[in-house]
Amino acid sequence: MITSLITDESIQILNNNYIGDLAYVYNNRPYIVPTTYFYDSKQHTIICYSGKGHKINALQKNNAIALCISNIENVNHWESILIHGTYTERTGSDAKALLHRFSLGVKELIKKKENRSVDFITQFCSKIYTKYLPVIFTIKIEGITGKKRESYMLESSC
Repeated sequence: MITSLITDESIQILNNNYIGDLAYVYNNRPYIVPTTYFYDSKQHTIICYSGKGHKINALQKNNAIALCISNIENVNHWESILIHGTYTERTGSDAKALLHRFSLGVKELIKKKENRSVDFITQFCSKIYTKYLPVIFTIKIEGITGKKRESYMLESSC
């Protein structure tokens, strides 16, 4: 049976993951790309970063954004949320602080969910101190919805 998630369930999915599919529009065409994110529960915003390119150019022209996060076990057991929001580019010390928060948050999630070493996360930290900081941006959450399916198939004797 497919049911709607309550807001708290949707926030829990957002809070317990760090990879989603980011959707945006460029020249009246939709695009969707996987992205690493961190949900800042204190600010109720999503922190992301990216190199300059197609996505950032598009978001600078149209700041409407969507993020989809899914947990899929199989066709009969999944949950998915969709967030609508707006893109805001961050600069200066604010951007550096957000990138630091992002790196610590993603590191903690990987340790918790995957129980593995996260030495590669220092790559994020090292970007804080370079001259060419990646584009740091936040997504202001304007809406969040979710669905889940929990079906338990009975074995058939066919």
